[in-house]
Amino acid sequence: MDFHTYQERSRATACYPDAGANPIYPTLGLCGEAGEVADKVKKVLRDQGGEFSAELIAALQLELGDVLWYVAQLATELGLELDQVAQANLDKLASRSARNVISGSGDSR
Repeated sequence: MDFHTYQERSRATACYPDAGANPIYPTLGLCGEAGEVADKVKKVLRDQGGEFSAELIAALQLELGDVLWYVAQLATELGLELDQVAQANLDKLASRSARNVISGSGDSR
């Protein structure tokens, strides 16, 4: 599936207050879902010695899908297309790599 199709089809399930004029809701949802991913990975370190079981990977796939859903809704709320967001990110990373500044911090590298 491509990003455009995902964004379009996921929008049909966007049932939240003022959908279409509410970037705050998907932003908060994105933070929550990303936190769930981080919590599951943290528990792998704490409880599983860093070993990712097949069951955990399947659970993380579902959580990452939730992250993607919120990213898509936020992009839609902001009038952005996911494929353009993805391309801009690859362009940014390629530029950093070409300038040998892929490591480090900050967006102005």
